[in-house]
Amino acid sequence: MSRKFLHSVSALVLAAGGLACVVPQAAAQTFVGTSVPQQFAGQGQPSTRNGEWPTNGADVKFTRYSPLDQIDASNFNKLEVAWRFKTDAFGPYPEYKLEGTPIMVKGVLYTTAGTRRSVVALDAKTGELIWSHSLREGQRAANSARQLSGRGVSYWTDGRGDERIIYVTTGYRLVELNAKTGAVIPSFGDNGILDIKVGVLKGNNQQIDLEGGEIGIHAAPTVTGDVVIVGASMREGATVPTHDNTKGVVRAFDVRSGKQLWRFDTIPRPGEFGNETWENNSWANNGNTGVWAHITVDEELGLVYIPVETPTSDYYGGHRPGANLFAESLVAVDLKTGVRKWHFQFVHHPIWNWDMTSAPILSDINVNGRPVKAVSVASKQGWLYVFDRVTGQPVWPIEERPVPQSDVPGEKLSPTQPFPPDALQYARNFLRMPDDLIDFTPELRQKAVEFLKRYKVVPSPFAPGVLGDVNGTLGAIVAGTATNWPGFGYDPETHTAFMPAGNTPGLRSLVAPPGEFSDIRYVQGTAGQQFREILGPGDCCAAGAPQTEARARLARTNPAAANASPPPGGFGGLNVDGLPIVKPPYGLLAAIDLDKGQLKWQAPHGDTPDAVRNHAALKGLNIPKTGQAQTSGVGLVITKTLVVMGDPTATTTPEHPRGAMLRAYDKATGQQVGAVFMPAPQSGNPMTYAVDGKQYIVVAVSGGSYAGEYIAFSLPN
Repeated sequence: MSRKFLHSVSALVLAAGGLACVVPQAAAQTFVGTSVPQQFAGQGQPSTRNGEWPTNGADVKFTRYSPLDQIDASNFNKLEVAWRFKTDAFGPYPEYKLEGTPIMVKGVLYTTAGTRRSVVALDAKTGELIWSHSLREGQRAANSARQLSGRGVSYWTDGRGDERIIYVTTGYRLVELNAKTGAVIPSFGDNGILDIKVGVLKGNNQQIDLEGGEIGIHAAPTVTGDVVIVGASMREGATVPTHDNTKGVVRAFDVRSGKQLWRFDTIPRPGEFGNETWENNSWANNGNTGVWAHITVDEELGLVYIPVETPTSDYYGGHRPGANLFAESLVAVDLKTGVRKWHFQFVHHPIWNWDMTSAPILSDINVNGRPVKAVSVASKQGWLYVFDRVTGQPVWPIEERPVPQSDVPGEKLSPTQPFPPDALQYARNFLRMPDDLIDFTPELRQKAVEFLKRYKVVPSPFAPGVLGDVNGTLGAIVAGTATNWPGFGYDPETHTAFMPAGNTPGLRSLVAPPGEFSDIRYVQGTAGQQFREILGPGDCCAAGAPQTEARARLARTNPAAANASPPPGGFGGLNVDGLPIVKPPYGLLAAIDLDKGQLKWQAPHGDTPDAVRNHAALKGLNIPKTGQAQTSGVGLVITKTLVVMGDPTATTTPEHPRGAMLRAYDKATGQQVGAVFMPAPQSGNPMTYAVDGKQYIVVAVSGGSYAGEYIAFSLPN
C-alpha cells in the first residue's frame, strides 16, 4: 500500500489572461513497504477532545482551550525544543512578523508561512514538511491592504475522507486545497480559486478595481458545517488619502462549490436598518468598517457573531456625522441568510480607532443560578463586554453616560457612550492624575507632572483628540490599546476569561494634511512638525512589495537597528527621561470570573524592559517586574491547569541571553509557575496538541533581525 503527498510549491501562477494551473507530479512523501500512519487514515470530525487543535481558536467557540494536561506547573520548566520550522524560504525575502497559529488535525499541522503567504503541512511529531502551496499574485498582492503571511488557515471535512484546507491569499482570493496533497480542489470556484474581490464595493455601489482596489485580510476564514465565512479589511486609517474608501463586507460561501450564500454590508444601504445613522447621505462616500478579526459561530443557535472595526478615518469623523452603524459593533446575523438578528455598538460615532479586534468568545455560564448562553468581547478600551448571545442583552448592565465633547472643527461626537461595570475593567483606560504617574522616585513623579502640562488630560476613557501644535498643546492623552488582534481565551471548566492586555496610555494629536495628500480634513499629526504618513504593520510585507525588500535588507545589514527595542511604555513619546510616564504594570494578564462578572486577578506579563531595568536613575532601587506594554499584541493558550503566553519584546537579563520567554501561569492565582527561553518574541498565538501520547506547544516567534520561525516544545522522552 502506498500513499503520495504532492509538493505544490509555487504551483499556481496567475497569468494575465486568467488562471493558469500547473499541476505538479513530483511526489513529496510516499509510503512504500510500510503502513500508512493511523493519523492519515482516520475519518470523522476533529476535536480538541482527541488532542487536536482543529481551528484557529481551538474550537468553534474560539475559547483557545485544550483539556490536555501532560504539561503542567510541575514540569513546564523542563520543556525542550522538539522541532523548529523556519519560514525564510517561503518567499523572495524572509518575513519578520510571523503571526500564524497552526491548526492540527490527524497528526498534521497546517499553517501559513513567509512573505508569499504559502500554506504548509507539517508532520506534527517532527516538523517535517509534507507539502507546501503558494500562489503568485504579483502586483495585486503588493497592493494588498493586509500583507504578511496571515494568521492561519481553516480545515473542512465531510467526515468521509474529503478533507480541505481553506485560506485567503494576500491578494484576497479564497483558495481550497486537498489536505492530503496540497493540490487545489478543482470543483471549488475557478479550479480551486475564488476571486472574492469581485463584489467588493466603494462609494455608491461601485466595484473596486481587481488589481489595485484596497482590501485584504489576515484572519483565517470561519468554517461551520458546509459554509465558509470571510470578512474584509482595509488599510489602517491614521493617515489615509480618502474617506471614500472600500466598504466592509462579510460573505458566506458554499464550501464545496464557492457559490455565495449571503452577504452582510457593514455600512447599511438606503432602506436597510441603520442607514439613517449615516447622516447627510454619508454612507455613500465613506468606507472601512471592515471585519478583520476572526468571526465566531454558534452552530446550535444558527448565529454568526461579527466584530466590526472603525470607519474611515480612524481619528476624525466630521465627514460622516451620526452614530455610523455598524462601526465598532458586535452584530449577530442568521447563519443561513446573513440577516441581522441583533447588534450592540460599543462606540457611537467612532474616532478612537477602537476596532473590535478579536474573535468573540462563546461560553455557557451561570449567573445567580440562571444558565446563560453568553458571548464575550474583549476590547482596546480594557473592558470585557458580556451579552446573552441569543438576545443581545448585556448580562451585566451597560450604562449610557455623558462623555467629553470635541473642540476639533467639524467634529460632532455622540453625547453619551456605553460604560460596562467597573468590575469588568481589566486594564487602564484613562490616566488618573497624579495616581497613575511614574513613582519610582519623587523627582520622576514631578517631571511627569511638568511634562503633562503640554497635554490635555481628561479623566475619561472617551477623551477626544485635539489639534496638536508644537507651540501650544501637543496632544490629548487617550486610552492605549488593551487587547489587540491576538484576543483572549476562556476556560469552560472554571468559567474564567483570561485577557492579555497593554496597560499604558496613548496620545492623540490631529493636523490638517498637507497639500492634496488627503480629502480628510484632519489626520494624525502635529502642527509645526514634519508631516509623516503612518503605515500599519498590515502594509508590509508581501513578496513583491518594495518595503519587504527594504525590511529584509535592514535586518541583514543593520541588525542593531532592526533589533532596537520599542519604547518600554508603548509608542507615543509619553516618557520621562526615557522611562514610561505611568507606573507599572505596563502589560499584564488578567482573569475575570464570568459567572460573577468580577475581576479575579492581574499579573504583570513579560520581563522588565532593558531600558527600565538598566536606567541610571533607578540604580540601587528594587524595581518589581513591570511587564511589557506590547502585551496587547500577544495571545495565549489555555490548558487543563495553565495559561501559557510569550513575551512580546526581547530583553537581556541575568537569567537569559537576549531573547524572550514563554511563560506559564497558574489559572487560579496568576502566579507564574514556569518559563522557557525563546530566541525571539512571540509573534503568533500559541496552540497545543498531542500525538502518540506526547503533548506539544507550538508558537510563532519573530521580530527585529530574527525571521519567522515556528517552535514546538515538549517534555523530554
